[in-house]
Parts: sequence; C-alpha cells; structure tokens
Amino acid sequence: MLDIKTQIAQLKRPKLLVKAALMGQKDYRRKVHLGRILQGSVPPKASAILLQLCDIENQQNGQRKTRDAAYSVARHVEVLIALIFESQRFATSNG
Repeated sequence: MLDIKTQIAQLKRPKLLVKAALMGQKDYRRKVHLGRILQGSVPPKASAILLQLCDIENQQNGQRKTRDAAYSVARHVEVLIALIFESQRFATSNG
C-alpha cells in the first residue's frame, strides 16, 4: 500500500475537476464541510483524515469512470476540495 503523500501525488484527474476544486478552496470551511464529507466525526489525526478522503475520492472516481448513475460531480468536487486543502495542511504541519 502506498503512503498518503504518494497516493495524493499520483492522483490524475480531469483538468476541469481539478480546476473546479481549486476554485472552491476559497469557500472551504473545515469545521463545516469536513464532518459532512466524512459522514460522521472527524478523526483527530491528519493522516486518518487523508486516508478517508482518499478512499471517498477513489470511490467517486470509480463511479465517474464507470458512468455510474449514482455519480455526482458536485460531490466529487467537494471531496477533491477537502482532499487538496487537507493535504496542503498536512504537508505544512509535517514539513
């Protein structure tokens, strides 16, 4: 299994999804959005948060690729916003 930094570094997503997520960064509020995205309590460790976000994002990407009717581009962008923000936060805190 790859470590968190490698998993995030190897993400390859459509430019439009990434651009939308980067634009959404300014409206991201960790206390408001993270609990909803993770559907429950937020783990205290940043690495655990990132692992959960990676799992959710991989599920979303799988649905996108298979054109699953349950796929929501809005949900996918929301998860990507959190993943980008939390990975940057993790990188700064763990230098």
